[in-house]
Amino acid sequence: MGVRGCRAFSGMVWGRSLLTAGLRCCRSPVSCHVYRRYSFLPDDVKSLKAVVSPDISKIRNIGIMAHIDAGKTTTTERMLYYSGYTRALGDVDDGDTVTDFMAQERERGITIQSAAVTFDWKTHRINLIDTPGHVDFTLEVERALRVLDGAVAVFDASAGVEAQTLTVWRQAEKHHVPCVCFLNKMDKPAANLSFSIESIKHKLKANPVLLQVPVGSGRNFSGVVDLLTNQKLTWKQTSTRDDGQVFESKPLDRLDDPELLHEVNEARTALIEQVADLDDEFADLLLTDFSDNFDAVSSSKLQEAVRRVTLARKGVPVLCGSSLRNKGVQPLLDAITAYLPAPDERHHDLVRWYKDDLCALAFKVLHDKQRGPLVFLRIYSGTLKPQSAVHNINRNSTERMSRLLVPFADQHVEIPSLTAGNIALTVGLKQTVTGDTIVASKASAAAAARRAHNAGGAGKRPGEHASVVLSGVEVPDPVFFCTIEPPTMAKQADLENALGCLQREDPSLKVRVDPDSGQTILCGMGELHIEIVHDRIRREYGIETQLGPLQVAYRESVLHGASAADTLDRTVGERRHVVSVELAVAPRDLAAPGGSCEVAFTEELGGQLSTEIKAAVENGVNGAYLQGPLLGYPLQGVATLIQRVTMEPGTSPAMVSACVSRCMLKALRLAGGRVLEPVMSLEVTVGEERLGTVLGDLAQRRGTVRDIQSRHDDKVLLATVPLAEMMGYSTILRTITSGNATFSLELDTYEAMNQQDQSNLLKRVAGLL
Repeated sequence: MGVRGCRAFSGMVWGRSLLTAGLRCCRSPVSCHVYRRYSFLPDDVKSLKAVVSPDISKIRNIGIMAHIDAGKTTTTERMLYYSGYTRALGDVDDGDTVTDFMAQERERGITIQSAAVTFDWKTHRINLIDTPGHVDFTLEVERALRVLDGAVAVFDASAGVEAQTLTVWRQAEKHHVPCVCFLNKMDKPAANLSFSIESIKHKLKANPVLLQVPVGSGRNFSGVVDLLTNQKLTWKQTSTRDDGQVFESKPLDRLDDPELLHEVNEARTALIEQVADLDDEFADLLLTDFSDNFDAVSSSKLQEAVRRVTLARKGVPVLCGSSLRNKGVQPLLDAITAYLPAPDERHHDLVRWYKDDLCALAFKVLHDKQRGPLVFLRIYSGTLKPQSAVHNINRNSTERMSRLLVPFADQHVEIPSLTAGNIALTVGLKQTVTGDTIVASKASAAAAARRAHNAGGAGKRPGEHASVVLSGVEVPDPVFFCTIEPPTMAKQADLENALGCLQREDPSLKVRVDPDSGQTILCGMGELHIEIVHDRIRREYGIETQLGPLQVAYRESVLHGASAADTLDRTVGERRHVVSVELAVAPRDLAAPGGSCEVAFTEELGGQLSTEIKAAVENGVNGAYLQGPLLGYPLQGVATLIQRVTMEPGTSPAMVSACVSRCMLKALRLAGGRVLEPVMSLEVTVGEERLGTVLGDLAQRRGTVRDIQSRHDDKVLLATVPLAEMMGYSTILRTITSGNATFSLELDTYEAMNQQDQSNLLKRVAGLL
């Protein structure tokens, strides 16, 4: 392959391998036309031979997030291909994509678990995580966004903002992650730029900053016009096999379509005005140097302003294209490097106490049959090296990391070291789980804690290093559960090992043993989640398990306030333990921040008790919260006030906890119980002729219609429905609409059941017992 006349922008040598991804300018008879080709030198692909840590300012840690079927994985595949790290374009329908490597993902055509890939684009290193779009796997999005610096939100241009788009956008907002929007599927007949922009503005409450205008619409979509440079980028596909590497770039001129010229002029003027409103520095520049003609401002100055707006999260750049048709992905890669932040542009206050010492967060664990647990780490400071001991603050343990790898989906490349800002894959950390903070040594953590304390940033902390532990990943509570049994008792130990490994990989999967029946209970985020776990146990661990009926994970609360007092007097050996407790419980707003239950002390009592006894009291209360008085479901929406705790000298904290738990049970029985059921937000997209049928079915499911919107020729039904009524809904909906409807579900809240429904549930459970 000839490389003369090409500009290679990502070449690094390791041993005898050379892998580059470059911009190639091919000769053209017309000087104002530039034909661009993104390609690579022939060598090993799907591996990184050049993994020397780049400068931190050249690193981009990003995630791809979207509603299911918006085109996340297809967009990722095009990025890998155009950057030069794959030889062929993968396709979700063909089951040959890089990031969807699980058998279940390839069979179903959906992303189930997030996959990390590392590649170079021009002079930048991009660490990318492709995340699921299905609500059952929302934890994968949560833990990815926890460690990423930026995100690309992919939209179906014909649908705009959809149900799961709202969920992942809220997750990005929670972690203050700057975003770039990509309006995908612009080649669809119903694709609508203005509709998508308006949905971003009104549903996401964001400021969309349009950077491109599409050329053509529907099947005639052929490219985009860059509003910053006024360059027209056109992909002239000559056949269905055209891979989109070559595209034409030329300035707009008077010979172009007048309607397009008018649209571009208006859009660029609007862009300049919008950025000036959002960025004071750019507004000053316009008024000082370009007051006569705002349009004369240079593209570089405009790009710098857009970057500042993006990093400040005052606006979100919007680009468009069609990943499946290989159009618009290269400009998206340019936008990622131009507008999303480098790791050193994101400020993590806690990390500064470590200075140049190692500080990293474990955000994902995978199990490899040959290498054991593989732990993904985001490095915030210092350097990570193989064959070195590291300290886990959360577990208070020291482990030796045997190998250090760069992740590339299901393939990995071993490297000698990685510095701050990178995402690493480690081998040998057998005790580490999601959310753990990894540092160089116990002494390093102690030094960081001293610095934080001396600077006045320590505050109240239950332990020595509490102030220097990175915040972990919030794990949602499961909403479904069922029993799981091995084929024979001889396989029970193998099943327990399999469930242990899967729980470590997926913290949203909970396993418990029923104290009465001794059965193993599997708790998950939805029907699909439990189905996938069941299938993985069969395929990966060779155990043909049996699942019991799927049941809803209800919650319990109290009807009214109540007080109780209790005294525990027990002698153990020669030591006497005497403790008296008085407390009150009351209903709490279910929508209150922080969620379910809380415990507080009276002001006077709070100042008298030691930290150790306070912790013992809280353990007793939290233990009682795990099992409600009616059906034994966990409690939610309960506030507990500790009014009195007295004890004899020598009473152990364990006895204090036991007395508090016993007192809590008394108070909860006196307060009366009520059952809370999970209520889901439902969005159904269906043709108008089938809308009545869907509404009739919804009424039978105790559903409440919130709104009916129009989307092109379809209707979008928004409703809330109890989860218990949604069992097997996908099959029913497909039947009553002849397959012409789609839906999405998301947990909305927990609501108290009415008396009749609660009575029926109690009878049903009594019948089962």
